[in-house]
Amino acid sequence: MKAGRKNQKRRRGLIAVTGTPGTGKSLACSHIRYPPVIDLNDLIKKNAGKFALDSDRESIEVSPAELRRLIPNIEEKTIVEGHLSHLLNPEKTIVLRCSPRELGKRLKRRGWSAAKIRENQEAEAVDVILIEALARGKSDVFEIDTTNMKPKEVAEAIRDIIEGRNKRRFRPGKIDWSEEVLGWY
Repeated sequence: MKAGRKNQKRRRGLIAVTGTPGTGKSLACSHIRYPPVIDLNDLIKKNAGKFALDSDRESIEVSPAELRRLIPNIEEKTIVEGHLSHLLNPEKTIVLRCSPRELGKRLKRRGWSAAKIRENQEAEAVDVILIEALARGKSDVFEIDTTNMKPKEVAEAIRDIIEGRNKRRFRPGKIDWSEEVLGWY
């Protein structure tokens, strides 16, 4: 265990819905009424003055410790939605995944730059967020392929995981974008 992580306990009741930008976190969570959902990106933006800006990557730099200070003590099951939520030591981590090809289309519709789109496609292709979530070892980790799902279907899959239904279906390791990525080179 690395220094600094020893005293960080799993946060009971906290459920992270995470994934590369464009995988459908916000849309899916907009269909969830219970448990309550905290939008981590909104919370970061409201506190942006406290964090460093990385203009080269068009992002705000926030450490895991700073993130944890933003989230209040959780009294009941609560979802924290955002691509950094897996860093909060949640009880459960649900990683939304999407084909890099489809992810590129979604981010292009948002008006993202070609460089930022490619950075996120590559991160999705090599499982960056899934690997980070698994490496932290603080939570049960699940993954959902949202490529061909509607937001309501993704929300239902999230609810299934939270309520302990179909957990085996969403165990990590079944999603592989390597064939798609090989076509890039």
